[in-house]
This record gives sequence, C-alpha cells and structure tokens, in this order.
Amino acid sequence: MISKLPRWVWTGAWILAFIGGMVNVVGLLGFEHQAITHLTGTTSMLGAAVAALDGARTLHFAAVIGSFVAGTVISGYIIQDSTLKLGRRYGVALLMESALLALSVPLLSGQSLYGLYTAACACGLQNAMVTTYSGTVVRTTHLSGMFTDLGIFLGHALRGLPVDQRRLRLCFLIISGFLLGGVAGAASFHRLGYATLFIPATITALAALVYEGYHRRQAAK
Repeated sequence: MISKLPRWVWTGAWILAFIGGMVNVVGLLGFEHQAITHLTGTTSMLGAAVAALDGARTLHFAAVIGSFVAGTVISGYIIQDSTLKLGRRYGVALLMESALLALSVPLLSGQSLYGLYTAACACGLQNAMVTTYSGTVVRTTHLSGMFTDLGIFLGHALRGLPVDQRRLRLCFLIISGFLLGGVAGAASFHRLGYATLFIPATITALAALVYEGYHRRQAAK
C-alpha cells in the first residue's frame, strides 16, 4: 500500500510518462519504426534476427538494448538509489536526459541509427531514476506494469477485497500521461519531424531546474 504521495511525485510521474509517450511515438513513426522506451518488442526482434542469421539487424537490436541499459547504469551511478527521495541528484539525471534527446534530433534527421541509440539511452536513464516509492514499483517509460496492476485491482474489487486507491490513481496518472504524450508526439511529428524530440528535451531541462529550486526551498525550511 502506498502510504502517501506528495504533490511533486504526482506531477513528476505524469510529466515523465508524458515524455516517454512522446519519445516512443517518434521512434515508431520514424524511419526504423522502432520502439524506444521499452525493450520487450526489441528483444523479440533480436531473437528473430538471430534466428534468421541477420548479423546487421542482430547488432542493431542489441545496440538498442545496450543503449537503454547504459542509460540505467548512468542513472544508478548518478542517483545511487532506486527509491524516490527528495534531495537525490535527479536534476543532473534530467539534464543528461535532455542532452541525449537533443543530440538524437540531428542524428535521426540524418537517418542515423545512432539517434535511436541516444534516445534509448535517455529513456533507460529516465526509467531507472525512479523505480520504487513508498514500497511500490514506479515505471514511466512503459505501461505493462500499470495495466497489470489495473487488472489485479479489478479482480480484487470483484472479490470484494480492498483496493489501494493511491496506487490505482498512480496507474491512471501514468497511463494518461503516456497516452497524451503519444498523441502530442504524433501530432508534432507530422509537423516538425524529429525536431519533436526538442519538446521533451526542453521539458526535462525545465523539470531539472524546477526540481533543484524546489529542493533548495524545502532544504531551507
């Protein structure tokens, strides 16, 4: 059961999910039609490439996976803990994510696969920034866990069992953020192309500044 969720957690979770939705839809609409924010489909495609003895595709999908994992390593090195807590170096991680997303724009615009790798690294970094809060798992770049929790809660409700209302709200929050990010990303992609990624890059940079300011105000109290 989630004991409490400060307002900055609700806001941050929604913003990060929105960013995840934007980045992923750009990858799916781009020249490789490649999912970026999660690795389930990519791992399946890696398996298919290995089975087909397609060396180039095998290296590509392995590179996407490796880039995502590299982002999680960077996050772990910077933040040093997976439990969400005010005061940790989220601002630094967000600025790094912003830089990686901005770097991916010219690379993707030139149809370079390295643009996918930098974007995947950014998403891995984001996903690893926060993995637990108040004993519950939090993910902002994919929704399988959120939809699984919704199904579990529905099953509990049908049995007359208690439902964790805060966890339920968190699921809806992250799903809505990711979905709306996808809508915004798709609409922007048709007008801006890969420059759409400058939008989440800007949001993460601003979030870093807001977080640092909020943290300093709280520390001064």
